[in-house]
Amino acid sequence: MALLLTAVLAGGLGYWLIGHGRWGYSECVYMTTITLTTVGFGELPNMAEVAGARLLTGFIAAFGVGVVAYAQGNVTALVIEGAFGEALRRRRMQKAIEALRGHVVIAGAGSTGRHVVEELHSTATAFVVIDLNEAHMKRISEDLCEGQMLYVLGDATDDHALIAAGVRVASGVVAALTDDRDNVFVTLSARSLNPNARIVSKVIEDPSEAKMLKAGATAVVSPTQIGGRRIASELLRPNVNEFFDQMFRDTRKLRLEEVAIPSGSTYDGQALRDTPIRKETSLLVIAVKTNDGAFVYNPDPHLVLTGGSTLIVMGEVASVVKLRKLVAEAS
Repeated sequence: MALLLTAVLAGGLGYWLIGHGRWGYSECVYMTTITLTTVGFGELPNMAEVAGARLLTGFIAAFGVGVVAYAQGNVTALVIEGAFGEALRRRRMQKAIEALRGHVVIAGAGSTGRHVVEELHSTATAFVVIDLNEAHMKRISEDLCEGQMLYVLGDATDDHALIAAGVRVASGVVAALTDDRDNVFVTLSARSLNPNARIVSKVIEDPSEAKMLKAGATAVVSPTQIGGRRIASELLRPNVNEFFDQMFRDTRKLRLEEVAIPSGSTYDGQALRDTPIRKETSLLVIAVKTNDGAFVYNPDPHLVLTGGSTLIVMGEVASVVKLRKLVAEAS
């Protein structure tokens, strides 16, 4: 637009100068405009009598075709990439969300929600974020998810936003809003829309924990409580904390993960030593949760695994994904 405006003003000045003031500047600008746009309604009065006027017109016409085409092209691209492009991107995102099954819905992309996003992305877990601040979600997407984060723009306490995020077919819901009352509302709504989802809610005030559980939360997490325990742990066992910090920062994405053994799996009824866990995945089995809910720490190699039990393993995320595929194979 600046280039086009410069061409119009410069052309008008050119006509005014070679005409020695016989035409008003506005007339000169008008002449330049109809020449640039190739409309050509007519010449300035007595233009043939002015030496170089038509030569200037020819130059403006030749130069103006490129200027106008360039300006029109950029304006068109701005409109398409702006309004239509944004609509197209949102439509593609909504289709991607509708195709998800067994994902996690994160209500709130604040300071807590951001860390949830980071962890789920690091562990290759599908998720959708709901938040009112689109600019903030785009920043998180670029910073943490290479611009590929799926999100819904809306109020997480609104059932329509939860439904748009696919809460009815989600495996889990995270209520990470800044107010306990809002998290209670999200929990109630999510539980009514999906009775089988695992719902984890953030709580700020300790008395809200019982209310959150009554509302349908599977588990509650208090950032202040965790922060206090971490401070004490950093004081009492700094090397243990450093170990976990280094593990989570490791570029290989080392994690403590759980892998459920379904009934009928090839691992069902096998002793731990007979399974190819170490050979195939290099994962370390640090505990087994049995069917009765008890944990067996540092399990004996002779421990027989059964369908419904859960392995607690440590290792790379890619290896955990591989193990889940192995245990899903029917015997």
